[in-house]
Amino acid sequence: MKTLTLKPVRIIIFSKAPQPGFAKTRLIPTLGSEGAAELAKKMLLHTLQAALTSNVKMVELCTTPAFDNAAWHDILLPQGIAISDQGEGDLGERMARAAQRGIDQGNAVILIGTDCVEVSAELLNDAVHTLNAQDATIHCTIDGGYALLGLNKFSTFLFSNIAWSTGAVASTTLSRIGQLGWSLHVGQMLHDVDEEQDLKYLPRHLSEQWKKHAGV
Repeated sequence: MKTLTLKPVRIIIFSKAPQPGFAKTRLIPTLGSEGAAELAKKMLLHTLQAALTSNVKMVELCTTPAFDNAAWHDILLPQGIAISDQGEGDLGERMARAAQRGIDQGNAVILIGTDCVEVSAELLNDAVHTLNAQDATIHCTIDGGYALLGLNKFSTFLFSNIAWSTGAVASTTLSRIGQLGWSLHVGQMLHDVDEEQDLKYLPRHLSEQWKKHAGV
């Protein structure tokens, strides 16, 4: 296994404002708009806590809409995170801008969302360790996407012309990393919580929230 030049790592978390009708919309039929938004907020805070308790010193929340929008005014975030704006474009364009910015600053980057409650400090620390020896690391999700993408290098090829929110995202990304000739570690399969059948993956401290709203 080759050894790369060790770089500082930046975790970049992509999140929508957890507001009714905007976040977790596929769960609205089950939880209602208020319940879905409240779960989205809990999942956001869960992800931030995982990042802040990892060994990574730089944690960035990349938001849509921008953090100065009224949608964020009632969301109390923990100390110690940087805030950035996702900006315009599809998910690939927004992720590409954030990844390139971090890598151009001399960092490796770990890109995550807030949909996977299996993301933990331990999993993030393992990703950092992997990036000491690999160009990229990925944790795919059972629905065909990915929950984590770690990069030592940048290429727009990983983010352009991808059918986001489909079952082809992970396989396309894996294929493109191979075409780039980058070394890659594929981590354990994870689960996003997007629809009613995914709620079983919530840990206990979050599951009571959806049960209350769902009337279970």
